[in-house]
Amino acid sequence: MNRRGVVDPRLTMYARATRPFLVALVALGAVTALLVIAQAWLLADIIAAALGARRGVGALILPLAALLCVVLGRSAVAWGRELLAQRASARAKAQLRAALLEHVGAAGPSLLASTRTGELAVLATRGIDALDGYFSLYLPQLFLAVIVPCAVLVAVGATDWISAVIIAGTLPLIPLFMALVGAATRDRMAMQFRTLQQLAGHFLDVVSGLSTLKVFGRSQAQIRTIAEVSNRYRRAALSTLRVTFMSSLILELVATISVALVAVEIGLRLMGGHLGLRTAVMVLVLAPEAYLPLRLLGANYHASAEGMSAAGQVFAVLETPLPVRGHRTDIPDPALTGLAVHDLRVEYPGRGEPALDGVSLTLEPGEVLAVTGPSGCGKSTLLAVLLGFVTPQGGLVQVDGLSLADLDPDAWRARVSWLPQRPHLFAASIAENIRLARPEATTDQVWDAVVAAGLGDVVARQPDGLDTLLGDHGAGLSVGERQRVALARAFVRDAPLLLLDEPTANLDGATEDEVLATLRGLVRGRTVLIVAHRPALVELADRVVELGRSTVTA
Repeated sequence: MNRRGVVDPRLTMYARATRPFLVALVALGAVTALLVIAQAWLLADIIAAALGARRGVGALILPLAALLCVVLGRSAVAWGRELLAQRASARAKAQLRAALLEHVGAAGPSLLASTRTGELAVLATRGIDALDGYFSLYLPQLFLAVIVPCAVLVAVGATDWISAVIIAGTLPLIPLFMALVGAATRDRMAMQFRTLQQLAGHFLDVVSGLSTLKVFGRSQAQIRTIAEVSNRYRRAALSTLRVTFMSSLILELVATISVALVAVEIGLRLMGGHLGLRTAVMVLVLAPEAYLPLRLLGANYHASAEGMSAAGQVFAVLETPLPVRGHRTDIPDPALTGLAVHDLRVEYPGRGEPALDGVSLTLEPGEVLAVTGPSGCGKSTLLAVLLGFVTPQGGLVQVDGLSLADLDPDAWRARVSWLPQRPHLFAASIAENIRLARPEATTDQVWDAVVAAGLGDVVARQPDGLDTLLGDHGAGLSVGERQRVALARAFVRDAPLLLLDEPTANLDGATEDEVLATLRGLVRGRTVLIVAHRPALVELADRVVELGRSTVTA
């Protein structure tokens, strides 16, 4: 974050709660600087009066009371700064997390295809939570490190210009060493966070495919891989700690030597009679206060480095361009108008050749069209374009003469049902998983969809019926039953355009026959495009188009 300046402007853009917090920090920093100078002045006055003028405690009641008020004032300001930081941190994190989730949802599968789900999960949880150190420690200290030393220099300069010159000459040494150590810390924290993301992503992939790994005897190999990544993360964390301890030692040493220089020259001049006691005490009290905010800034930088690194990745995701959205909401009915694809071309970054190139086809109203072809020829990409998840680099899709790019994506998807190869089921009830396609559906409508999908007997056997809770990815149901839950989603949505992406690809023969029987009822009266490999699925179609790497026109 600090590569863009003291405070990254993207933070104030995506987390608006940061703006009043920064203004308050400037005000509290100014108050702190005034209290520091007042405390040094009162201490110097009391000590000089007690030692030089031989005044008793009774004569110093008012200065002592004022000093007590100043100390209490500094404590109150510090408490208020901490309280303000905690509240601003909570609000800013909530705003940043909401912006991240909203952007990921708006970007759709195109972003998820290039970013591992585990990495995004770590980013949205621990990564953003790590900003607590940035708000509660680093930012408040950052403003104190600018305001307090400047105020102290002015106060010392008005009292003793020689000491002010020494402080001004040694003060930049601390930011210099901070910059040198901070660069190494930043790189190590970034590496540590990337390793954590890799560990989370790999662990999530292993857990998701654990049954397959067990079948093929590869589970032990993955255990060793996870152990290796864990050790790499441990080594990265320990390396960061070593740098942290070393940097703290360096900053303390520089600050101690600098204060000692001021103290030595003050002592020599005081002994020679060239400096008054009150001035000497005031300078000696103020000198450590000039270095203290910078030393604390260096220490707090390490506490905030992980959050700063994570925030940089969050901003990188937020700055990922979103697909261009249309604005027309008067969507034609695909069941009455069909759709047409003209010279479609889609290219993915990093690929040597386009996923689709010059593809043209038509889908007539009420027609069931099967799209076949070898793996990798762009069948799923075609569905992604029709769903508005992928923006083509050439060609267009038309619905009743209107370009799909001009239609509002949400309004268009309301007229589309999509059944992927591996529909995702959440750890929720059967009814909630079906209502995902239509949240306002009544219980009767959900039950009708269950019966239409051939799932009625299965749900009836469950102890809680539609309210039966499923595990993650539909645990508790067989593969065929999970597929029929997805079919029930399509039934309850009741959309005029149906897009099927090889819905029987992972089913055995008997289960495939059951799902096909359900699909025959689902496609009736709808405009349907089926991506198919299996002959039984192709038989549902009125017409077949073979999609290859060359131009297809149908």
